[in-house]
Amino acid sequence: MGVLRLVILTLRLAISRFGAGWMFALLTFNFNRVAIADIHPGAIAIVVTSLLGLHQFISFTQVYWGRLADRNPIWGYRRTPYIILSSLGASLVFLFLPYIAIGLGQREAFAMVEAYALIIFFGLMMAMNGSSSNSLIAEVTDEKTRGMVVSVVWAMIILSGIISAGVSRVIMPVYTHEAMVQLYNLTPWVVMITTLIGILGIERRVTKEEHARLLAAQPKENDSPLGTFRVARSLMRTNRQVRGFALFVLLAIMGIFLQDAILEPFGAQVFGKPQAETAAYQQYWGAGALLSMLTIGIISSIFPIAKKTIATIGSFAIAGSLAVISVAGFTYQPELMNPALFVMGLGIGFFNVGALSMMMEMTVEGQTGLYMGIWGMAQGLGNGFANIFSGGLVTGLIQTNLLSASVGYSLIFAFEAVVMVMAIGILRGISVQEFKGLSQNDIGTVLAMETAN
Repeated sequence: MGVLRLVILTLRLAISRFGAGWMFALLTFNFNRVAIADIHPGAIAIVVTSLLGLHQFISFTQVYWGRLADRNPIWGYRRTPYIILSSLGASLVFLFLPYIAIGLGQREAFAMVEAYALIIFFGLMMAMNGSSSNSLIAEVTDEKTRGMVVSVVWAMIILSGIISAGVSRVIMPVYTHEAMVQLYNLTPWVVMITTLIGILGIERRVTKEEHARLLAAQPKENDSPLGTFRVARSLMRTNRQVRGFALFVLLAIMGIFLQDAILEPFGAQVFGKPQAETAAYQQYWGAGALLSMLTIGIISSIFPIAKKTIATIGSFAIAGSLAVISVAGFTYQPELMNPALFVMGLGIGFFNVGALSMMMEMTVEGQTGLYMGIWGMAQGLGNGFANIFSGGLVTGLIQTNLLSASVGYSLIFAFEAVVMVMAIGILRGISVQEFKGLSQNDIGTVLAMETAN
């Protein structure tokens, strides 16, 4: 692949993911704050936080969407139509959220039902979008270029979240319903324009003959959700590499993002930091992540560095920095926080490039969507469990006065470090080469036996 063509492909794939970062940032930060703090008397916090975590658990449907797209191309395309449809569906949800926020803020029961229905639909659309987008990247890149492409795509997702926050401050410096409607009405336009610019013309059309050949190599289990989950269950049960890698992704994502919801309260309650200083915590690790993703992406495209090695280095850096944060809280050393968070960001960048590239390498031709769905499911469940454990541990250890804030938070960060070490241990046993040794015929035999049972 020529350099210019690779650059254009990378930029277009990155632009196609701009909308995902925009939507997640609006939902996680803006909608959350408005519903809880800006509308009197304010939404019940657990309702809003459970809403934000709900779409992560719906990510298990990535397995279904991935296999559905593998087996049912639209006009010969297995990724592009599903990305466009899911982007449109997810973005339209934002037209209703300013009105839902009012109902949640006024604690109306019907608004809660509406909110859960909308977020479930949003989660289904984003599961389809994530599975299809990752499958497209896996299919249009090779092992040498994949690391750089993944790093730029993820940098764009982070950057789009930052841009979303900046636009929010301009359009809605203080909350008014009219300003929120104006801001959220932009979302379908932003999402669809960037999606269409990004993906149209990238995917190669599959001929009827090629599709028939790929279908013939797949197990005959039907395309229903139940049939797809039986396929995924069989792969998890019979293939040690599939089972191990899914567990690694789940544990690592949980270990990384368990800190997400508690980092700022930790700074406020343990170190007495004002909001402006704790808000900078995210900026420190975000800057480290952007720097390391772009750096390792470029390096890995020049030198043949194993993606497993990159993921391992990142995981060690994350575990070490979490341990330092734990010590900082226990010994009251706030000066350790910013350096530790920057190193954690560097580790997250390495992990993103290494682990996501491994996900794309650990697929089988004709079943890319199925495998990307399994890895995406593990990723989403890891995020969901991180939300549950973070809130549960803070409530159980600190809010019940069982432990002081400094001791309780230190134990939570230490627990995260241990989870990361466990993930590293599992990763040591994962081999892309061994996974690739399982042919489509082997998979078909295994799943045929499962279907017969």
